[in-house]
Amino acid sequence: MAAPSSSTATLTPLLIHLLRGASDLASVAATHAKLLKAGFASTLASSNHLLAAYCRCGAMSRARDLFDGMRDRDVISWTPLVSGYAASGRPREAISLLRGMQFSGVQPNVVTLSTAASLCARLADEGLGRQVHARAEVAGCARDTVVATALVDMYGKAGRVEDSRAVFDGMAVPARNAVSWGAMLAVYAQNALGNEAIQLFAELRTDGSGLVPNHFMLSSVVSACAGVARLGIGKCVHGAALRLGHGNNEVIAVALVDMYSKCGFYEYSRKVFDRIEQPSLIPYTSIIVAAAKYGLGRANMALLRAPATTRAVDMLGRAGRLEEAFELAKEAQIEGKEALLLWNSLLSACRTHKRLDLATLAGQRVSEFNQDVAGGLVVMSNAYASAGQTDNAAAVWSSMRQRGIRKDPGCSWIEVKDIPYVFYAGAISCAGTRADEMLMLLDELECKIREKGYKGRLGSARVSDGHEDDRDEGKGVMVGVHSEILALGFGLLVLPKGMTIRMMKNLRMCSDCHEAFKVISGIVEREFVVRDLNRFHHFKMGSCSCNDYW
Repeated sequence: MAAPSSSTATLTPLLIHLLRGASDLASVAATHAKLLKAGFASTLASSNHLLAAYCRCGAMSRARDLFDGMRDRDVISWTPLVSGYAASGRPREAISLLRGMQFSGVQPNVVTLSTAASLCARLADEGLGRQVHARAEVAGCARDTVVATALVDMYGKAGRVEDSRAVFDGMAVPARNAVSWGAMLAVYAQNALGNEAIQLFAELRTDGSGLVPNHFMLSSVVSACAGVARLGIGKCVHGAALRLGHGNNEVIAVALVDMYSKCGFYEYSRKVFDRIEQPSLIPYTSIIVAAAKYGLGRANMALLRAPATTRAVDMLGRAGRLEEAFELAKEAQIEGKEALLLWNSLLSACRTHKRLDLATLAGQRVSEFNQDVAGGLVVMSNAYASAGQTDNAAAVWSSMRQRGIRKDPGCSWIEVKDIPYVFYAGAISCAGTRADEMLMLLDELECKIREKGYKGRLGSARVSDGHEDDRDEGKGVMVGVHSEILALGFGLLVLPKGMTIRMMKNLRMCSDCHEAFKVISGIVEREFVVRDLNRFHHFKMGSCSCNDYW
């Protein structure tokens, strides 16, 4: 091969710089091709950068092919591959690679050893973990903060608490950070050694060099207090969490619910639970268990009823059993955001199934709330418009103006090489010099989807579907192409064929665009992922993951 020219040598650092910032497979593959053409892809430095980039993108098969073809390897070659296998949930392949690294005579670094210790913790392999610990001692890295913290966690998950503490005590006090203290606290809490965890927390407050406990530490100590019924200490930690600004943290809240319950104060458990703004399944489960312990059957049924009624209304709505869904919604004993979510869900179901009578009733319920109602009222307006009742549609918008309710203008955005391109309805300037080319592509696609039987509105003016207009008008609001269609056209134009096109949308995706995306995905044989206000939509070969209900 001819020696690289001076201009090629100048280009190589730029390509390496691009690799360091690349986060998508297409960009990495393109840079790899340029390095091959320049004759620098086989150098150790270039290969290492390529390995790290492929692993960062999750392309482990390409990374392994590149690694296996390398003539020379150093520790920087092995480490990203080990970390990549670990991050992709393939710990045994990472361990196998570590053994190969040992046999090759390459000395591990801090990153390699900490990753290895974490893998042993995940596999609960104490024997291999001790080997990693021994190698860390030989390499002089055993007291490094990252390595030592990983070893503390590894021994703790293996139930070897004394070994965890020995590693922790071997760390210099200034080297102990929030993660290492939190790891040791978690070891005690997870091994039912509540008093030891409380004692360690006291040491942190006196000898921790002013380190402020984070929410993980606080939740571990609260859990320890629950295990040994130390109400006084638990209350102190609760107070510390409030002072440090963690009062709304769900992890701490769940631990507090459990702690107060186990200390005999269900009413405190319930107060903590009631202050969680949008409780997920975990806090619901925790408070239900707490109520059950105190024989509070009625309270338990009420707690179970709230999340179950949100789910039941949604399922009945999907099935078109709207009268039943409406009656259940009226009986639901929920308030606030949960109630608003329920009635918005029912309103969307009524519109989908073209039940204007029930949509009107659901819309009235939505309008009774004082916040976050713009989306629901726009759906109500569109339901009237779809039924030809333009006067009622305009009346909804008039009421919104009088109440000062405004909705955000709809937009969609797509990232290309880490640069976001934001599109608004009918505005193509974001596409730059490729705007005309993009519109030609969309015109061509519209012809093809019409041939496939598409009946919706794509490029012609039409009444807004409740999220794309830029004016606060209801009756006669006319817009052009919706923002998600423009973003899709741009993605099809600039992203490599075969690559999934991913975009975000700040409001609900309209039914016409949703249908168009399904048909287009089959025509171009591409996958599209859209995150709208309600959910993810994964379009593939003419269908969507939401099953046309969102």
